Amino acid sequence: MNVAIEIPKVTAAELGTLREWVRLGERLGVEMAFAAEAWWSDAVTPLAYLAAHTERIRLGTGIMQVTARTPAMTAMTALTLQDLSGGRFILGLGASGPQVVEGLHGVPFNPALTRLKETVAICRKIFAGEKVIFEGKTLTLPRPGGQGKALRIDHEPASIPIYLATLGPKALAYTGAEADGWLGTSFSPDYPGAHFAHLKAGAQATGRSLQDLDCCVSARVSFGDDLEALLDARRPGVAFTLGAMGSGETNFYGEAFHRAGFEAISREIQGRWRAGDRKGAAALVPDEMITGFQLVGSDEQIKTRLARYRAAGVTTLKLGLDSAGPLGPARFEALERFMALL
Repeated sequence: MNVAIEIPKVTAAELGTLREWVRLGERLGVEMAFAAEAWWSDAVTPLAYLAAHTERIRLGTGIMQVTARTPAMTAMTALTLQDLSGGRFILGLGASGPQVVEGLHGVPFNPALTRLKETVAICRKIFAGEKVIFEGKTLTLPRPGGQGKALRIDHEPASIPIYLATLGPKALAYTGAEADGWLGTSFSPDYPGAHFAHLKAGAQATGRSLQDLDCCVSARVSFGDDLEALLDARRPGVAFTLGAMGSGETNFYGEAFHRAGFEAISREIQGRWRAGDRKGAAALVPDEMITGFQLVGSDEQIKTRLARYRAAGVTTLKLGLDSAGPLGPARFEALERFMALL
């Protein structure tokens, strides 16, 4: 099982620490580092910086939002990062959620899956060196009735893996059918079918298998012997995911918990959060929604859980080590401790 790390929010004062964080991962054998974009920074610029300061570790966007840039610009950015990194770039794409897409970018969220599919199709055309001719539901190139003409990006063909961050059943099936990797969240190795059943069905529909996909799953990690204290520290984060990471009508994270058998309590937590009772929402989070979905406890407890992730079919584990504090010595030590356990 490979390991990936997260590239946290970048500030000018922490560039050196960020560089050393990813370099440490490289020395320890971490396979990938992913930069996110939500409402703090883009996912691309940090990778360009890190490409110049690393040699082996693969650098990925986790994720680039498909509504924040055109598909052609997404593809050109991917080609540029592939060149700057010496072929180490991973294009991670996702639809994000309606609160960010419509609130920050002013773009309709739906049809989210269709837009994701069309973005992937256009990127693959460009990576293959083809002229950009495409007719879809969200985009037609060249634009009909306009002055544009079909263009070919001035770059030799390139092989760039595409990872998709998906959670809904149809989106998971599409990921299994078409993607090189899956960036998974709200995942428990105790209930792998909540995600893997849909990924597997999509893969089989196109003559593939789940083994053709790098199943890269996020897991928050908290080391310690006082399990109750660790759980209490994690309850607000679960409540935030259920209450804030989506609207009242659309919350893919919550739906993933529903499929794992936690629908009733998830809806109650979301309702408390949306009513403004954040402490009450956190207090409702049961232990199993943390211990089953995160890596929490002593070294031995975490080693036992790692075996569950392997057995479930997870091929890459993307670590969330924020419980160790901000980027610095304590988080560096947590990564070293985890890699020693692995």
